[in-house]
Amino acid sequence: MLDSLPAAVRGVIASLLLALNTLLLCSFLFFVAIFKVLPFAITQRFTRWLMSHTHEAWISNNKAWMNLVCRTRWHLSGLEGLDYQHSYLITSNHQSWVDIMVLQYVLNRRIQPLKFFLKQELIWVPVIGLAWWTLGFPFMKRYSKAYLEKHPEKKGKDLETTRKTCAKFRNSPVGIFNFVEGTRFTEGKHAQQKSPFKYLLKPKAGGIAFVLDAMGEQLESIVNVTIHYPGGRPGYWDLLCGNVNDVVVHFQELKIPPQFIGKNYDQDGEYRLQFQGWINQLWLDKDALLGQMHREYPAKV
Repeated sequence: MLDSLPAAVRGVIASLLLALNTLLLCSFLFFVAIFKVLPFAITQRFTRWLMSHTHEAWISNNKAWMNLVCRTRWHLSGLEGLDYQHSYLITSNHQSWVDIMVLQYVLNRRIQPLKFFLKQELIWVPVIGLAWWTLGFPFMKRYSKAYLEKHPEKKGKDLETTRKTCAKFRNSPVGIFNFVEGTRFTEGKHAQQKSPFKYLLKPKAGGIAFVLDAMGEQLESIVNVTIHYPGGRPGYWDLLCGNVNDVVVHFQELKIPPQFIGKNYDQDGEYRLQFQGWINQLWLDKDALLGQMHREYPAKV
């Protein structure tokens, strides 16, 4: 343990370990990806298996340095029913970039490594963008309403791209992740939105609806995650410095209502209203749960 060292020193050490872990495993990943293009089913299955386990090894190494710099107290509930061999759609409230590391830490080897829907522009991020592409993370190009008004021929192309990407996951279990709020919670965003929730931003149902349209029949369930930091919302530097002392995480596994599978969110207005109502109710329940977490795990000075 490095908890006797100054926080800044721990942060530098953790940053170096994270960078080394990323460079080494990404280098190995890129080498393995060379064989991915071979037109043999057995070769492609083996490379997918090896790349998935490389992804898990990267997360496991990150868990190691997180444990090294801080004795975080984990308060976890609802994990009992998850199965490594099943496919899940995971969603969570979003407070900090630390959320992603928390989810990877807790879910590593409990379910398949999480794959995030990413903006197409992120493929150009040095090293990690290529790693995301190699691992098969779904990249999406979403068009604005104004753009679609000028280019109506592009309508539905984003969903078509999502379907093609998700089709790659049909023969193997996968963990698809989506932040329903679309962005991190801040007081400024909360006020700007005039959010009806105390601890949450307004949910955006379209992302989840797209996944259910593309691969709903393959998914075992939706895993609804609620994260609370008793010490306040941490930044990524806080994590690196070992200043995240308590994390509360609740997992709720939800069966997907059959009436929401295979529907077109953009073109079916009645379905869209029903689905938005369902997501809003989930968010009302999540907001109440966060209130309970704040009472049970109050802020620590």
